[in-house]
Amino acid sequence: MNHSLYNPFKTFDFRNEKCFLSGNSAQPLAIRVLPNWLIEMAGLTGQEQIKLLDESIRTYESLVVPVSSEVYASAILPLEQTIEAAFEKGYEGVSALPELALFQWIGKLMYSFLYIEMQGAIRLKQLSGDGMNMSQGLMHKFGNLHLMLQSIYREVEFENFQPWSIKVVSLENAETGFSFRDEINTLIFSLKFKDFGIVACLQDNGANKRYHQPLLNTIEGKALSDQQFEELAARFFYSAYLFNRLPEYNVIEANGVAYIDPMPLRGIQNKPIFDEWQHKTYGQVLENFWKPYGLTLFEIIKNPQAPMSFFEEPLLPDA
Repeated sequence: MNHSLYNPFKTFDFRNEKCFLSGNSAQPLAIRVLPNWLIEMAGLTGQEQIKLLDESIRTYESLVVPVSSEVYASAILPLEQTIEAAFEKGYEGVSALPELALFQWIGKLMYSFLYIEMQGAIRLKQLSGDGMNMSQGLMHKFGNLHLMLQSIYREVEFENFQPWSIKVVSLENAETGFSFRDEINTLIFSLKFKDFGIVACLQDNGANKRYHQPLLNTIEGKALSDQQFEELAARFFYSAYLFNRLPEYNVIEANGVAYIDPMPLRGIQNKPIFDEWQHKTYGQVLENFWKPYGLTLFEIIKNPQAPMSFFEEPLLPDA
C-alpha cells in the first residue's frame, strides 16, 4: 500500500512536537481530547478522572494532543462546531448528521486516546520505540484508522463502502447524563447524552451493523430505555470482539485525492467473519453494562439458552 499519507506507525513517532493527524512539525497547538464545548454542555468541570491503560489517573482537562494550527483552524474546528450544533439539538440534530462526520469525530476522539496511550507506553518502556512489542495486527488496524482520519483535513474518497458501523438511537430519557465507553483494541465506542445514544465500530466495513440488523430493524424509530441502550451497546462490544478479520485496503492517489478501496472481508478464508457467539460470555459483558441496575450474571443467564433481554424480541445471534 504505497501512498504519501502520513503514517506514524511506520516510525512509531508520537511526539508532542508533531501534529498527531498530519505529522506537520510547525509548532503544533495542544488541544483537549474532550473539547471545551462538550465539557460545558455536559455540565462537567474537567476535573473528572479517567484511568489509562498504564494505570495512571488523568483528568479530562489534562488530556491533550498536538495539532498543527492550520489543521485545527481549517478542519478540526469546523468539525467540532458541526458536532456541537448537532449535540445541542439532541437526537434530532445527531441523527441528521452525515455518518462520515460522526466517524471523523468519534475516530478523532478514540485516536487521541490511543495517541496518549502510545506516549505513556513508550515512556514507561512498555512499548519499544519501534513498536516491536505491539502486535502487527494492532499496528495495522490503528494505522488504517489514522489513514482514514486524514479525511478530516484532506480529500479522501471511500470507494463504494463505509469502513464503519454507526447506529444513532433515540432515548426515552431526554435528560440522560453524558457518558461514554471505548475499547481501543477493537476500536468500538458508545456514547449516551440527552435524548440520544451512539454506538460505533470504526474498522469493520459495516460488518457489525449487518450482524445485528434483525434487532436494528425492530427498534427503528423507537426510543430506547437506558437498559435497552446498554444492552444494544453490549451486543456491539461483544460482536466487535468476535469479529475475526483484519480489514485490508488499497490506496491510490490521483490529483491530490486518496482513494481507499476495501479488499473483500471474506478473503480466502472459509470460516465465518464472526467467531461463535457464546451466551455465557455475552452475559458477562452484559453484566458489566448493566452494573448500575444491580443485575448479576446469575440473573442474566438464568436460562442459559435465552439470556435476559429488555427488548420485546431479543433476536440474539444463534449460540
